[in-house]
Amino acid sequence: MRLRINGFRILTFDVYGTLIDWESGMINALRPLTGKVGRSLSTDEILEAHAYHESHAQKWTPTRVYRDLLAVVYRRLGEEWGIGTTWEECRAYGKAVGDWPAFHDSPGALAYLKEHFRLAVLTNTDNASFEFSKARLGVEFDFVFTAEDIGSYKPDGRNFDYMLSALARAGYGRSDILHVAESQFHDHVPARSLGLANCWIYRRHEKPGFGATMPPAEEPGFDFRFNSMAELAEAHRKEASVSN
Repeated sequence: MRLRINGFRILTFDVYGTLIDWESGMINALRPLTGKVGRSLSTDEILEAHAYHESHAQKWTPTRVYRDLLAVVYRRLGEEWGIGTTWEECRAYGKAVGDWPAFHDSPGALAYLKEHFRLAVLTNTDNASFEFSKARLGVEFDFVFTAEDIGSYKPDGRNFDYMLSALARAGYGRSDILHVAESQFHDHVPARSLGLANCWIYRRHEKPGFGATMPPAEEPGFDFRFNSMAELAEAHRKEASVSN
């Protein structure tokens, strides 16, 4: 039986890559470093190197808050490309999360969906950094779960277990939840393993590879797939019009 978006009570979101355009944010914030490299680096090369060092740091230092973890990623990238860095430069990169832009369709889609669902966030960032991103998204989320709160990073299933436990206390079962995300690696593989319905926002549909995320260990299935948040909102709007 085909699932309906209307059948869920709460939408849980990944933020970076799904609602916030972290790839363009990364590329812009890394220019002080990449501009010193003595050869041309493609966008994909930069993002893939970032994905490796970020996931490596998240695995080995899961309790480090995201803005500080990104500072370490900046230093690792400098070492990989043969560029010396100062710790102040590294820390400046970590603080740049607040400058990453929202996808143009995210605020409007979230405002519409807020009228029909409770909205939650399950993000790998820290609380202070997320406050800047939340302001760009223009909506008040009903629940916010950060890696800083939990002490680990997705794709660790612990993060999803934490969220599910908190939502259960608020009266939401797994069948009430639709997890909405771009990253197969961080979100869809663990969400599917825990029996959650999932919606892929395929932001990179016109680009090859996985960009700023590591490739998934396996190909997850998807209950819904859209290329943007606007498409998700429109699909719900059409469902609602048929129901009425």
